[in-house]
Amino acid sequence: MRIGAHVDQTNPLDNARAIEAEVVQFFLGDPQGWKKPVLPEGVEAVKDSDVDVYVHAPYTINVATSNNRIRIPSRKNLTQQLEAAASIGAKALIVHGGHVLKDDDPETGFENWRKVFERIECPIPVYIENTAGGGNAMARKFERIARLWEVLSGVPGLDGKIGFCLDTCHAHAAGEELIDAVDRIKAITGRIDLVHCNDSRDAFDSGADRHANLGTGTIDPELILSVVRAAGAPVVVETPAEGQADDIAWLRTNLGSNLA
Repeated sequence: MRIGAHVDQTNPLDNARAIEAEVVQFFLGDPQGWKKPVLPEGVEAVKDSDVDVYVHAPYTINVATSNNRIRIPSRKNLTQQLEAAASIGAKALIVHGGHVLKDDDPETGFENWRKVFERIECPIPVYIENTAGGGNAMARKFERIARLWEVLSGVPGLDGKIGFCLDTCHAHAAGEELIDAVDRIKAITGRIDLVHCNDSRDAFDSGADRHANLGTGTIDPELILSVVRAAGAPVVVETPAEGQADDIAWLRTNLGSNLA
């Protein structure tokens, strides 16, 4: 089990070394923008290192929506992000599940996700991440994730294109109990490829996507550890930067033999 963090995209290897991370995740440009991805300064160093790389897609990407002004550029940006992430040796691109408009049938969103995997090339896998809030979200509630996977199961050649990223803060904020979250997700997707290991500033079922350093939020630390153990996947903490080194060290200490 390899453990790391979401770091600033400039000189990611230096940032990884500073917090003793074996895994790094970063953006390729502005996470709130629509511009083409930009390869960060120092990216060659991390590409050639023993540190595993994941890229997080911009938050603006929403391939589920029926709004053409958002969905079409989202697909284009997703393709650009995949190509750029592959060029630096990233293992996967992490993308939020997105949402539909208030009056839309959720089936519209599921079908729009299906079209993504039917129409774009995936040089590396897309990991769909569960999200914290929004009644119209595709991946907030596990029942919606189940329907999404059911629809996607009909896409030919899907193996190697799709994975799942479980965020502990998002699940907690979405009102999904962590005690059996891994079993329930694996029953749906068959896999957990990455864990975003975050405490939550806000209460259970709050819908608030606000991460906290491990042990400082509202999630029982033992629940966080149990999720990581059960998932058996690489771990990325997306917690406030000043506490990331302590979060990584805490995980290594408390997971013990599970790191073997």
